[in-house]
Amino acid sequence: MAIAKAERLMNLALCLMNTRRPLSKRELRSSVEAYREITSEDAFNRMFERDKDDLRELGLVIETVDALDGETGYVARRDRNRLPEIALDAEEAAALSLAAKVWQQARLAGAASGALQKLRAAGVPFEESGYESAEGHSVIEPRIPAHEPAFEPLMLAARDRRPVSFDYRKSNAVRPEPRHVEPWALECWRGHWYLAGWDRERAARRVFRLSRITGRIRSRGGEFTAEVPDHVDVRQTVASWAGEGATATARIRLRRGAGYPLRAKAVETMPAPGDRAAEWDELEIPYGHGLDDWLVEFGPDVVVLAPGELRDDVVDRLRAVARG
Repeated sequence: MAIAKAERLMNLALCLMNTRRPLSKRELRSSVEAYREITSEDAFNRMFERDKDDLRELGLVIETVDALDGETGYVARRDRNRLPEIALDAEEAAALSLAAKVWQQARLAGAASGALQKLRAAGVPFEESGYESAEGHSVIEPRIPAHEPAFEPLMLAARDRRPVSFDYRKSNAVRPEPRHVEPWALECWRGHWYLAGWDRERAARRVFRLSRITGRIRSRGGEFTAEVPDHVDVRQTVASWAGEGATATARIRLRRGAGYPLRAKAVETMPAPGDRAAEWDELEIPYGHGLDDWLVEFGPDVVVLAPGELRDDVVDRLRAVARG
């Protein structure tokens, strides 16, 4: 029976950390049981390179040196692979515990849970953080949903500064369009995830809603061509689409009993003039970029009166939906 990969990596790490001199691949092959089972030299070389990369990805510092006999040697010196003592107070431990719970619905849950287990083993006082009740149940249970398939690949691409491409369907479009983006940051706003980044074709900063990304995320070669800003405020950009913080206003006619989110934002509400059946109200609401996108969601319950460009945008979007 083949030895599990985790055991193989552990044995390789122990060999590299417990040797007084660099070991060649030949010596490592004879020392690690899983490697001795491989008869093909090429298969062993491929497995060893993958295992070495995996250990480095996990944080093990592996040095490559030239041995006296001309072979390449490998060693993981203990002084370079020793972490400083972990010292967190109760408030810092509580913050880490709270952050870990946020990701319970994403694939980050396993990594977050594993990190907490290691910190508990090191004596970090999570139980004294004040976030658990006397019965042992958490008093605060934050959740950030991350159900969009694009979330994880975009998160990793933003972390690694790796350009990506994907198909994106705008709210007023019938079909998705290809986008080539340098991803900067992901942020959740009102239950939806958004990506901020540099759109290469448009040579401009753009924000994309993940639920409108279709198909898979494709990695692109090369480096970023645009400078990544020190601070990316995704929420402020998305909020401006919904008219939040806008200085202009728009006048709309809204069917009674409908559009309560619009009524909550209204600067002024009055019965619609000339409406003898009393079916409509007239509202003045904040007007910002993207308001047309929001108004379309209310369908026939909203009629835009002014400004003219907002009315035209809403009509164009409704026609696009009808064609689809």
